[in-house]
Amino acid sequence: MFGYNKDARPTPCEPGVTRRILTYSDNLMMCEITFEKGAQGNFHSHVHEQITYIAEGSFSFTIDGETKVVNKGDSVYMPSNAEHGVTCLEAGKLVDVFSPKREDFLK
Repeated sequence: MFGYNKDARPTPCEPGVTRRILTYSDNLMMCEITFEKGAQGNFHSHVHEQITYIAEGSFSFTIDGETKVVNKGDSVYMPSNAEHGVTCLEAGKLVDVFSPKREDFLK
């Protein structure tokens, strides 16, 4: 019922990117992703719906070929199977919410 950031271990992703799994159920998962300036989240897609909240920093997101810059306080929606990627323009943190949970993150 409660998740504490201090208990969530960072997992390396792409260079300059780490992920912390914060809380999850079978139907929902929330993660904190930390980016160094210039780091990228490589293009990919997945069956999960995803909403991302920009907690800190500035990012260039591309979703199904459309690119927009988003900043602290903004949010982004990625539909199921949408190809998406991100470049960090100013060091920051994203909060990703997935439905259903990402089983692959738990392995």
